[in-house]
Amino acid sequence: MNTTLVILAAGLGSRFGGEKQLSCVGPGGECLMEYSIRDAIDAGFTEIVFILKREMVEVVREKIGGRLEGRIPVHYAVQDYASLPDFYRIPPERTKPFGTVHALLCAQAYLNAPFATINADDYYGKEAYRILHRMLCELRGGEQAVMVPYILGNTMSENGGVTRGICTIRNGYLTSVLETRNIRYGEGHSIVCDAGKLLPETMVSMNIWGFHPDAVPNIQAYFERFLRDLPPDELKAECLLPIMVNDMLAAGELKVRAETSGDQWFGLTYREDLETVSRALLELRERGVYPERLF
Repeated sequence: MNTTLVILAAGLGSRFGGEKQLSCVGPGGECLMEYSIRDAIDAGFTEIVFILKREMVEVVREKIGGRLEGRIPVHYAVQDYASLPDFYRIPPERTKPFGTVHALLCAQAYLNAPFATINADDYYGKEAYRILHRMLCELRGGEQAVMVPYILGNTMSENGGVTRGICTIRNGYLTSVLETRNIRYGEGHSIVCDAGKLLPETMVSMNIWGFHPDAVPNIQAYFERFLRDLPPDELKAECLLPIMVNDMLAAGELKVRAETSGDQWFGLTYREDLETVSRALLELRERGVYPERLF
């Protein structure tokens, strides 16, 4: 069955201080999303879609896309203001993107098969893609979705706060997800957020979501409601996938299967994370998890 991997790679990387999506962290100069693509292909995914800033398209096409030609179809979608609905008037001072829901909609021309979203700057492990591909193949309509949650304690950065979707899961299904900012280490290496302590075993979303293509009109309608509700002078609000999923769950519009991966996550939030990620990727290659050349 055809399945599509959508790579969310248009973020600003403000905490990182640059385009972390293209940081060369692998032992052969690979970036993190190259590992995701390799793992997705091995799991059975049949199409790749990059969502990028316009100035990144040719760089990604040259660095990654060219080596995938003849192996898997690759598409490039641009997240910019040109794709916003005609009714919305953009404040002249706004420079911030409109979030991951808008990013996904920028690629809707390519969302003709069950599709999964991932962050370009995260390493999820091989098992996550096998789980995703299997669950995507079992989707039967737009009201069904899937996710792969991770253990909070395995997704922290030693270098500062992170944003995670705190998940409540019952009987294998997600019942709520609360987007939570500035999750960080506190006294005695406890995990805290602005509202208090969090358990290390708390399940969190890392933006691995899977949808049936019939869900796209509902996602479009959700984003348009978001824009209509924005104050005319709002410059920073973003429409984010975890918040959308939570709202659709609350409205009874979505049912989300959740299956945890046993693999270790790591990723780039701060520039100081580069050394940790590079060391982890080198270890994976030395263990034979990845060949010397990914493609």
